[in-house]
Amino acid sequence: MLSHPEWLGNLRQDLDFTLPIATGMAAPNAGPITEVSIVLDVLHRFDDTSPGMAFDAASRMRFAVAAMLGLLSGCPSSQNPNTGGDGDAGVDSGSGSGSCPAIPTCSVTIKFHGAGTAVSLRGDFAADGWTTGVAMTPTADGFEATIPANDQQIIVYKVVVDGTWIADPDNPRKSPDGFGAFNSVMRVDCDHCPARPAMDWRDAIIYFVMVDRFDNGNTANDAPVGGVEQPGQYQGGDFVGLQQKIDEGYFNALGINTLWITSPLDNADNANPGSDGHAYSGYHGYWPKDVTAAESKFGTEAELAAMVDAAHAHGIQVLIDYVMNHVHDTSPIYAAHRDWFWPDDNGRGGNCVCGGGCTWDDPGVTGHDRERCWFDTFLPDFNFQNPDARKWSVDNAVSWAKRIGIDGFRLDAVKHIETSWLTDLRARINSEVAWDQRFYMVGETFDGDRGLIKSYVNPDTMLDGQFDFPMRGQVLSTLLRRDGQMSDLVGFLDSNAGYYGPASVMSTFLGNHDVPRAIELALDQPMFGAWDGGKNLAWSGQPNLPTSASPFERLAVAYTLLFTLPGIPMIYYGDEIGMPGAGDPDNRRFMQWTNYTQNQTGLHDRIAALAKMRAQHAATRSGTRTTLGVSGDSFVYKMIATGDTIYVAINRGDGTETAPGLPAGNYTDLLTGATVSAPLSLGPRSSFVLAAK
Repeated sequence: MLSHPEWLGNLRQDLDFTLPIATGMAAPNAGPITEVSIVLDVLHRFDDTSPGMAFDAASRMRFAVAAMLGLLSGCPSSQNPNTGGDGDAGVDSGSGSGSCPAIPTCSVTIKFHGAGTAVSLRGDFAADGWTTGVAMTPTADGFEATIPANDQQIIVYKVVVDGTWIADPDNPRKSPDGFGAFNSVMRVDCDHCPARPAMDWRDAIIYFVMVDRFDNGNTANDAPVGGVEQPGQYQGGDFVGLQQKIDEGYFNALGINTLWITSPLDNADNANPGSDGHAYSGYHGYWPKDVTAAESKFGTEAELAAMVDAAHAHGIQVLIDYVMNHVHDTSPIYAAHRDWFWPDDNGRGGNCVCGGGCTWDDPGVTGHDRERCWFDTFLPDFNFQNPDARKWSVDNAVSWAKRIGIDGFRLDAVKHIETSWLTDLRARINSEVAWDQRFYMVGETFDGDRGLIKSYVNPDTMLDGQFDFPMRGQVLSTLLRRDGQMSDLVGFLDSNAGYYGPASVMSTFLGNHDVPRAIELALDQPMFGAWDGGKNLAWSGQPNLPTSASPFERLAVAYTLLFTLPGIPMIYYGDEIGMPGAGDPDNRRFMQWTNYTQNQTGLHDRIAALAKMRAQHAATRSGTRTTLGVSGDSFVYKMIATGDTIYVAINRGDGTETAPGLPAGNYTDLLTGATVSAPLSLGPRSSFVLAAK
C-alpha cells in the first residue's frame, strides 16, 4: 500500500499467483491437470483508463472521495461495479490506517501452465469474450494473455486448449456454467484498498423505499401514463431524489443501515386494469418489461449506480426488489421466447389466472397452479422448469447485482416459482457476487403458513430468510388491535424462536406496500383486521392522519418489540411518522417531508432512539429471550447475549400497570438516559428498554 505522493506518477505493481486448473467442462479429450497464474499489472496515471474499459462506479467513487479528502483518510466506502458490462463488483474500499489511493483500472495477465497447440482465454471480460475471446501467447512455461480490467471487476472465465474448455476444479472459487460444469471466477484488485466493513445481517435495520413515491429529484424524467388517475399514476420519485435524501443524512439520523428499494427495472409504459376497476401505471415496479434496462421514469442506470455509491459512502447497504416470476406481455423476452412461459390455459378451456381459472395455492387442478398461474391476463408467468428460461433469468439477476454493486435481493412472490431458480441463483451469487460479505437474499411469501415460508429458507442453497408475515399478524393483533391476551403474543414468540433454523435471518415488520398502513390498526377503534387488505377504502373514504397521540404510542410499543428481538426490523417508508392509508394504492401516498405534527415527530424520534439502542446492544440483535412476567396488557422479558443484558417492559393497555416480573433495583432507560426503579409503573401505551445499574 502506497503512502507517498509518487503514487500520482507512473507506477507498476505485479502480483503473480498460481491456481491449478483442470477439466471443468465435460470433454472426451480433456487434458492433464494444468495451472493458470494471474498477474495484475498497474501501469498508468490515475486519470488514465485502459482502452475499451469503462470507468466503473466503484473506482469513480473512490477517485472522487480520495480527491476530496486529499488522501488524509482511507479509501471511501464502496461496492459498485462497472455500469457498462456484466463483469464486475465486490466490496472494496473502506476506512483504513494511512492513505490508500484509488486505482480505477489495471491490466490482468492470466497464464496457462500446460501443453497445447492453440490456447485461448474465454470469459465475460469483454463483450465478445465468450464467443471470440483472446488468444494466449506461448511462453517458456505455457501460455498467457493480458486483458484490461476495472478495479473490483469480477471475471468469469475458462481456458480453451485445443478445443477443450477447462476450468479449475481445485479452485474453490467456481461458478456453475449452466451446462453441468463450472467456470473459474476471479476478482481484480488494482489498488488493494481495504474492504468496507462487512455487514452481519443480524445487525441490519431495513427501510423500504417505494422509489416513485419517495422524492422527486429530477423532474426531467417525469412521464405520466395516459388514462391513469393520480393514486395509480407515476408521481415523480426517482433515483436522484433518493440519493439526495441519503446525502442529506435522513437515513443515518433515523438509524437505518439498509435500504430496500422497489424494482429499478424497466416497467410497462401503458395503463393496465386493476382488479378494482381502476387503471394503473407500472410505478410500483411489478410489471417488468425490458428487464435488462433501468426504468427511465426513475432515472438512468448511472444514476441508480450513483445512488448505491452514495448509500455505501454513508454506511448503508442496498437491496433491490427483483421480480422474477413474470414479465409484462409487452416484454421483448416474452415476444422472443413464448415457450419460456406457462400458457394462460388451465387445460379445461379456461384461463390460468391466479384466482380465476387456476388457484393461487396448491393443490390446484393442474397439481402446481401456484407455480404456473398468471397474476393477471397481461403478466405471463415464467416456466422455470425450462432450463433455458431459468438460466436467462438467473443470468439477468446476477448481472444486475454485479453492475450496480448491490448488497442483496428482496425476491418477490417466492412461493410462485420453482425452487430450482433459487438454488441456481444462490450458487451463482455465492461464487460471483459475494466476496467480502454475504449477499443477503430475503423472500416475500405473503402467507400465514410458517411451514411454507420455512420451506424456502436455507442460507446454504436458497434464501437467508423471509419477511415474517405470521409474526406481523400476531403483533398487529395483540399489540395494535389489542385482541386477546398478552400471553397470546408470548406463546407465539416462544414457538417462533428458532423456527426457521439457526442460520436464518428473518425480517420483522408492521407494514408494507400490500397492506393498510400500520397506524390504521393502532386506532382506538381499529379500521382493519390484522390480515385485511384494506381495498374497500383504497379509493374512497380514505383515512386521515390521526389527531390523538394514542395510535402513535401504540406503534412505538410495537416497534419496541421488533427492535429488541432477533430478526431484521423493517420500516415501510412513512411509517416512522405514522402516515395514514388504507389498502393499495392509498398505502402508497407520496412521502410527507414537511409539516409534521408533534405526534409524528415523537414517533420518528422514538424509532431513531430504538435504532441507536439496537446498534449498541448485541442482546437485541442476537440474544436469547427469557420471559419474566406477563399480565393481561403487559409483558416483561430479558434479552441476554455475551456481555450484554437488557430488560424490556411494554404495556399495550390504556391504563397504568406495574411491570410484572421486573427484578427490583435501579435501571438506566436506554432510550432516554433516565434512571428508573423497579417496581416500575408502566403508563398507558408505554415501553421501556432498560439496563441494570
